[in-house]
Amino acid sequence: MSATSEPRGAAPDFDLVSLGPSGQRDAQRVRATGSEVPHLNPSVAALRERFPGAVLGNQVMAGDEDVVYVDPSRIVEVLRWLREDPGQHYDHLADVTAVDYGGGRPIEVVYQLWSIPRRAALRLKCELSLDALEVDSATAIWEGANWLEREVYDMYGVEFRGHPDMRRILMPDGYAEGHPLRKDFPLRGRFSRAEQTRRSLTRDPEDHYTPGEIGGREPQLVAPHDERSDGDPER
Repeated sequence: MSATSEPRGAAPDFDLVSLGPSGQRDAQRVRATGSEVPHLNPSVAALRERFPGAVLGNQVMAGDEDVVYVDPSRIVEVLRWLREDPGQHYDHLADVTAVDYGGGRPIEVVYQLWSIPRRAALRLKCELSLDALEVDSATAIWEGANWLEREVYDMYGVEFRGHPDMRRILMPDGYAEGHPLRKDFPLRGRFSRAEQTRRSLTRDPEDHYTPGEIGGREPQLVAPHDERSDGDPER
């Protein structure tokens, strides 16, 4: 193979590598809006036909991962159709996460879907401006969205309307430093280490658990080895 020939199977967008991460994202965002780009998953065409006003664009990532950009105001409608339509049957919500590119750009909420019977994957994205970080919850469609959406809320500050328990899941309730995975979050946090330690040591357990969760459990007692009836160390 000559030095100038392109390797077999090389991605047509390989020249974007020279633009660097920021340039790649900007170029991809231009392609992801407006006109349709070639896709591999037939669900992309089905979505465009079924929801012409809700599908804002599409792109192919990593050579074979179809991504569809959806109007945030209609994301639940689209997700429900993808699960319930017999021709789509995306019965598994593999993940809900988010991406913050920084620089004042919108935060993307990402839904990774999987159709187990069809062995097909599809990724949906909603772009939310920094002054309107709110979107409807998908918990009525997949119960598994509960903790996933709480993590996005905790780490990025995106609120999910209609969520049954919209509170932090990784950081403690009352955590005052913001959302740790945002690009504007300082590397060492917003408070000094001394202040972080002071807040941790003075925090009441009820900041982490509800009174029912604390008082509703009986402590598990383990009898000493010599008090066990049969001396079995595994009991």
